[in-house]
Amino acid sequence: MKMNIAVTTRLSFKLMDENDWQQLYELDQDPAVMQYLTQGKPTTLEEIKTKAIPRMLAYRNEQQGWGLWQVTLRESNTFIGWVLVRPMGFFSDTPDFSDIEVGWRFKRASWGKGYAIEAAQAICSTIEKQSQVKVISATALTANVGSINIMKKLGMQLQHYYIHTDDGSNLTAALYSKPCS
Repeated sequence: MKMNIAVTTRLSFKLMDENDWQQLYELDQDPAVMQYLTQGKPTTLEEIKTKAIPRMLAYRNEQQGWGLWQVTLRESNTFIGWVLVRPMGFFSDTPDFSDIEVGWRFKRASWGKGYAIEAAQAICSTIEKQSQVKVISATALTANVGSINIMKKLGMQLQHYYIHTDDGSNLTAALYSKPCS
């Protein structure tokens, strides 16, 4: 059975698929949105179609709720961003299916309005109800104060710092998590 996220006062959610490439591309064109991900470099359409979509489809699981959850303003049906849900270390040799990673990316026009925390809380509260989920975690570069603040508002605690090297950089990042009750 497919997992659904209940709408909130302002937001609705849909699990994204390969047909949502246009929203992914549009979101990644703002250097401010990409600042802590690619050091501000926009993602090309080819990268969306040949890298981002296949990566998303690799961990997408409708029953578990894994994937990118499109976040839309209910009032105007406007796409404003997404929330990622997948097992921690999914692309490693030893993914942890009891520790679910969440992440988010939102259009700059939606920043500072509480949408990211509202969306993340709605999605996390649904994911936490799954008996196999013991922990919810998130990571961000330490310079990304906005994301760190969202993690804290979600009730996550700092676990440790590490050096982020995925994009060829050597920047300090933080892992935050919280146990599920």
